[in-house]
Amino acid sequence: MIQIDTLTVGSYETNCYIVRAASSRTCVVIDPGYEPRAVWGQVQALGLEIQAILLTHGHFDHVGGVKALQQEARCPVYLHPADLTLPESLTAGPLEPTNLLEDGQTLELAGLSLRVLSTPGHTPGSVCYIAEEALFSGDTLFCRSCGRTDLPGGSWPEMEGSLKHLGALDYHGPVYPGHGPATQMDRERAYNPYLQEAMGL
Repeated sequence: MIQIDTLTVGSYETNCYIVRAASSRTCVVIDPGYEPRAVWGQVQALGLEIQAILLTHGHFDHVGGVKALQQEARCPVYLHPADLTLPESLTAGPLEPTNLLEDGQTLELAGLSLRVLSTPGHTPGSVCYIAEEALFSGDTLFCRSCGRTDLPGGSWPEMEGSLKHLGALDYHGPVYPGHGPATQMDRERAYNPYLQEAMGL
């Protein structure tokens, strides 16, 4: 069974997720945002060890705390290589992942199997992660909305393709986005106009 603790951090109210199997004393941190002390403090309070930092994309509001958190945890950082092309004005300086993600790969971390889905559109290297009954959608899919595509590296045609891909998944459970409230995939299929348009509904 998956265990998820959510912190909303920074002025952009980025959702950071501390994720592990219920029986695990290690965790992964998805998108630590800009408040590494808050994230580290929560991990310590839970009595956990960070096994990896997973990034959904390289924008500063999701990665600003990575270096400080990595120094504390001494763990690898995962990012899709396509986001290494983003301008540093959007990434809070150079991105320095230790591990590069590939579409379709499975990560065995914190007692979980996390599948990586490449979902470009918000950025070239945006990804989502599926772990058991949880989909972490970054800034690709939001509750009743989707990520913006007007920043450098963004692409609406790619976003449409990514939304179509997510909508076609045999997945019906919770969605944990990079901003805003959690939702359900079936609810988004029924009520999200961007997802519906992408799926031709």
